[in-house]
Order: sequence, then structure tokens, then C-alpha cells
Amino acid sequence: MSDQGRKIVLVVACALIDADGRVLIAQRPEGKTLAGLWEFPGGKLEPGETPEESLIRELHEELGITVKPACLAPLTFASHTYETFHLLMPLYVCRRWEGIPTAREGQTLKWVAPARLRDYPMPPADEPLIPFLIDLQG
Repeated sequence: MSDQGRKIVLVVACALIDADGRVLIAQRPEGKTLAGLWEFPGGKLEPGETPEESLIRELHEELGITVKPACLAPLTFASHTYETFHLLMPLYVCRRWEGIPTAREGQTLKWVAPARLRDYPMPPADEPLIPFLIDLQG
């Protein structure tokens, strides 16, 4: 625990990138914290999971796609202090998966060019990740 007794929350996220170089983002559904904001798919790690295992599970649960560990490449991470906790969020890039991403948890999905990501309101932890995705496109 830090001096403030702040909890560190580890969440993993993925930038799925399609053949046109667009990134998949999901809008948080009503009733969830930060509802209406757009984010990269992913979620909290379960006890004993590696970030990759967690992401593979979350992508299957949220989007119905199958991702192999070798197709996940770490890109960068977010480190953001919220009021009651500190979020640490590795961001992976994935360009290959099986299946068609489908909203399975009531969220809205959109494929967006990296340069347009700022047009979508995101949680404060996700925003600093955008320049890395823009740079990827070179």
C-alpha cells in the first residue's frame, strides 16, 4: 500500500487493428462507471492470470473472438490516478484474431482511424494511449 493507502488496479486493454489500420473501440453501456465513454476492449485481471491470459479471456467474453498469445504485442501502458485507486493498464496491439468482433455485453462498437480517436470521449487513462496508436500508423 502507498502512503495514501491507494489501491493499485491492474487492467489490461487491447487495440485491435483491422486491415485498414482502424482501431476497435467500445462505448461503455449505461449503468456502468464512466458510461457513455469510449475505451479499448479489455478488463481486470483475475487472480493468477497473466495480462495476456486475461486479455484473451476478455476479448472472447466481450467480443466473441479468439486471440492467440503470439498475436498480442505490448505497445505501451497507462498509469493514472483516479480518486480512490491508481490504474495501471498495459495496452497490447493485435492484428490477427479468429471470428468477427461482436458486442456481447450491450456495448456499442466502432472501428476508428487512429487520427480520429480524439473525436470520441474516453476515460482519462485511455486518452494518453492515442498518440502511440497514431505513431504506429507512421
